[in-house]
Amino acid sequence: MLSTGALRAHLLAARLAGSVATSRETSLRSYRLFAARDPRVMLGLAPERAWGEGELLRLMADRCGVSPDPAHVRGPDAIDPERTVAALEAFAERLALVAERRAPVLLGTGHPHRLLGFYAGLADALSAAGCPVLTPAQGRCVDITTRFGVRTYHLDYVRGVALVREPGGRPTGGETGAHTHSPLPVRLALQDAAERLGVLPELVIGDHGWVCGAGQLGIEAIGPADTDDPALFVGEAEGRVSVVVPLDDGVRAPFYRPLTRYVLNRARLSQ
Repeated sequence: MLSTGALRAHLLAARLAGSVATSRETSLRSYRLFAARDPRVMLGLAPERAWGEGELLRLMADRCGVSPDPAHVRGPDAIDPERTVAALEAFAERLALVAERRAPVLLGTGHPHRLLGFYAGLADALSAAGCPVLTPAQGRCVDITTRFGVRTYHLDYVRGVALVREPGGRPTGGETGAHTHSPLPVRLALQDAAERLGVLPELVIGDHGWVCGAGQLGIEAIGPADTDDPALFVGEAEGRVSVVVPLDDGVRAPFYRPLTRYVLNRARLSQ
């Protein structure tokens, strides 16, 4: 069992929290774009009201622990590990409730190279607890706008976790999928779940567009977010996202394994 103190130490040592690799410049740029409602950072969320840059900075300081000083414009950004630990506790509570009801769940990631293992561990535990882990729209095509123009991807699942792959079919090596912020994959998955399977997930677990896209459609959603992802925290503040865990979403994949163990233990789902 990983203690809270050991978890906190791991968060700092792995730079999941504390001084993180995400730069202050990148975070502030995202806040400016979000205030201007740039679709590249909205992640499928349509805020109920206007959010100015200053208000976003205050929100992120409150939810993540970034500096609230608008004059602080350079260097690494920061995440308060205490806020990460508290959010992981809330995350575990949601897992415990859905497991108790044996409710259907959907997991998906726009960060497959980093977070696939984290979600796969959750999917395994929830499935063992009796939750149907949904895999709708597998193999379906989805057109996503990228900086290179509109590209067609395929929705796929690995160990119960949805991701999108580059054109060309399933990989033969160790590739895990493409990085994306788009909400289109979760919209496609939810539409297929409703129309073909006749069931919707009670909980969506993921990041980026998977969380905001589901929350915008009224499906409960939880997941991690970095300091340059204000959309998830706005969704949480406006009541459309249940839990957002502030952490760096770009560290090496093995560093997320202790987080999986911690939340499963707290949710009483350890195998």
